[in-house]
Amino acid sequence: MPRFFSGREIARILSNMYGFEELGISGSHLIMRKNNNGKIITVIVPLHKEVFIGTFKSILRQARVDKKDFFEKSKE
Repeated sequence: MPRFFSGREIARILSNMYGFEELGISGSHLIMRKNNNGKIITVIVPLHKEVFIGTFKSILRQARVDKKDFFEKSKE
């Protein structure tokens, strides 16, 4: 059974473990940004109780974060 994360959990892990900053909220979506070697990475995280697996994978791809690494850091 897949592990579902809430939007807040995803945002917390991206912020604490990967250096993303919260810029603001637009409706029910959180805008996060990170400067990665001169390139700006922007990720939009829906603040839902459970984020669908496809949306979750898309967020990780945009953030340039490995899924296995994310799961390991979510347990810390």
